[in-house]
Amino acid sequence: MMNTEKDRYSERIKAEAKRLGFTDCGIASVQHLDEEEPRLLKWLENGMNGQMGYMERNVEKRLDPGKLVEGARSVVSVILNYYPGEKQKAEDAPVISKYAYGTDYHFVIKDKLKSLLHFIQEEIAPCSGRPFVDSAPVLDRAWARRAGLGWIGKNSHLISPKHGSFFFIGELIIDLELAYDQPADTDFCGSCTRCIDACPTKAIVAPHTIDARKCISYLTIENRDEIPETFKGQLKDRMYGCDICQDVCPWNRNPSPHNVEAFIPEPDLLEMTRADWKDLDRENFNQLFRKSAVKRAGFKGLRRNIDFLD
Repeated sequence: MMNTEKDRYSERIKAEAKRLGFTDCGIASVQHLDEEEPRLLKWLENGMNGQMGYMERNVEKRLDPGKLVEGARSVVSVILNYYPGEKQKAEDAPVISKYAYGTDYHFVIKDKLKSLLHFIQEEIAPCSGRPFVDSAPVLDRAWARRAGLGWIGKNSHLISPKHGSFFFIGELIIDLELAYDQPADTDFCGSCTRCIDACPTKAIVAPHTIDARKCISYLTIENRDEIPETFKGQLKDRMYGCDICQDVCPWNRNPSPHNVEAFIPEPDLLEMTRADWKDLDRENFNQLFRKSAVKRAGFKGLRRNIDFLD
C-alpha cells in the first residue's frame, strides 16, 4: 500500500469519527509503551493505585496493545467533549463531577466506536479490531498523546490545545496499517502549578503523578471502605468525583458545551438542594441515575459520601 493510500484511509477515518460526533480523532502506530513503563511500574510499586487492584493485573497488556488484539497495527484514538451547558443550580448542593451528569459514557462512546469500526471494515478495508472505553487494560491518555490529540498535564489529564480537558477518551485497536500522527511532545503546562495548588487533598504529589489514595475521585468512587476521617472537611462538598484540577486549568478557561443529547442530565438533578440530597432514598437514586456512571458508586456509596460531607 502506498503512503498516499494510507493517508487517504486515515483522513476518511478521522472525517467519519467527526461525523459520528467525536470532538477529535488521531491515529498512532502500535508499539510497546517503553516510555510509560517505568512510570507505571513505579506508581504501582508505591501503592498509589489504592484499592484499584485491576491496575496491577495485565500490566503487559497495558503496555502492548498487540497482546489485546492479535496482529494490531494501529490505535485510533478519539475524544468526546462532555462539558455541560448547565450545572447544578443550588450553591450549597453536594457536587457531582460534570462527566457523570448524563448517560454513562461507556455506552455512548462504545456505540460510536462500533459504528466507526463498521465503517472502516465496510468502506476502507477488511480488518479486525476492538473498541475500548476505559474498561480494559489500555493506557488511553498515552495513546491519545501519541496520536497527537494533546499532552499529559501536571494533573495527569490529557489536555488538548484546542479543546481543553473536559472530554472522554476511547480507542479502536485494529490490525490495519494507516498513516500516523505526530505525538504531542510539547508540554504547554510550562511553569503553571494551579492544579497542584488547588487540589484540596494534595493528591497531585508531583507533576504528572496522582496518589489515588488521596484523590477525591478515588475516595468517592473506587474506594469501597469508609472515607478516612483525616479527609473530613477537605472534600469541598464533592460527593461523586471531582473537577477541581480541571476547573482551575487555564486551558479550560472558555470550554465549549457539548452537543451530545445522551449527556443531558435529568432536569431534577440540577435543581436539587443540599436538603434534597440529604433526603435521597434508593428509589430516587434509581430514578436519577438509572443510566448514569454514578451507579458505579451505588446507592450506599453515594449515601456514604453525602453523609461524610456533614
